[in-house]
Amino acid sequence: MKITNIIWDWNGTLLDDIDISMEALNQLLEAQHLPLVLEKEEYRRYFQFPVIEYYKKVGFDFDKTPFSQLAKQYMDYYQPHSLDCELHRDVMETLEMMKARGVHQYLLSASDISFLKEQLAQYDITPYFEDIKGLDNIHAHSKAELAKNFVEKAGLCKAETIFIGDSVHDSEVAANAGCHCLLIADGHEHKEKLQNTGCPSVDTMKQAQEWLLQFC
Repeated sequence: MKITNIIWDWNGTLLDDIDISMEALNQLLEAQHLPLVLEKEEYRRYFQFPVIEYYKKVGFDFDKTPFSQLAKQYMDYYQPHSLDCELHRDVMETLEMMKARGVHQYLLSASDISFLKEQLAQYDITPYFEDIKGLDNIHAHSKAELAKNFVEKAGLCKAETIFIGDSVHDSEVAANAGCHCLLIADGHEHKEKLQNTGCPSVDTMKQAQEWLLQFC
């Protein structure tokens, strides 16, 4: 396998935002008098796309509070606080290494595109990406069609393109686009769930870097 194109996920993959995400979730749970999610491993077992399904898992009753209202309340907390998040360790080194090897890099996220760009402005990272894609809403339903359309319109060679993310949904996105996938178990979803996709998985960005060097 040869890799000439990398499509990166953002939240949980490059951006280390799990703590802020848990804080935002627990703000909602506390307001609804529901049990809090206090451990990262517990959170990672609950988390999934579409986000509405993971909200159901933690106990929200949409008859009492509609999902759209909960999503807005979540983002009202998450957005300003996420601007203080750090990138995962070794992200900049990995992006620079891939650039030096002539690999084309792109960013594709289930985040609202306007807020995604606001987040990216906090880091010296945008120049590494030849294109940046996000959704047009805050509900984080799916980026599968967005990814498929992007790969086709950009004319990327699918056999030489890999999606790198931190969720089961990222494996679905890659499969839908006809591309390879690498999952990093250092973000929002539990390692066991990632391994069950059948895609290669690693524990850290440093390990992802080492894995990529075999094919770039």
